[in-house]
Amino acid sequence: MKDVLIIKTLMYTGARVSELVAIKLEDIDMARCQIRINQGKGKKDRLVPFPESFKDVLGYHIDGMTKNGSVFLFESDHKRGYSDRGIRKMLSKYTKEAGITHSISPHKLRHFLFTWLKKQGVDDALIQPFSGHESRKSLEIYSKLSLADAQENYEELIKRFPV
Repeated sequence: MKDVLIIKTLMYTGARVSELVAIKLEDIDMARCQIRINQGKGKKDRLVPFPESFKDVLGYHIDGMTKNGSVFLFESDHKRGYSDRGIRKMLSKYTKEAGITHSISPHKLRHFLFTWLKKQGVDDALIQPFSGHESRKSLEIYSKLSLADAQENYEELIKRFPV
């Protein structure tokens, strides 16, 4: 259950793995469905949203962690925060178990979220603050990633082009 929660948190928030392992229970605002990222890349603080539909399962996890006297959102059984490496190993294990030949890194999950948001038509001005990118120009990579899909669609549609 905890591993699934870690993966969903990465996917829903776009947090970097180094940011995820540093999230403390006190950084989570359940009422607003937001997580405060403290001292992220570039030593910047920011807020990242999570969906309302994730609130119950996250709240259940937080309640359990609070009862155990935990400090971090995700801790090992030895009451230590997870490491970047531990999260990467866990993702690698599930990737192999699922028979996926390409590695799935925490950063790929981040890219997946922001690329998906761009494909849904979400403006860069709305993505930039919670992505932690310095500027909107940095978000161009997600547009470029979407071009591969656009090319596929183009190839199908151009066959019907009337010229």
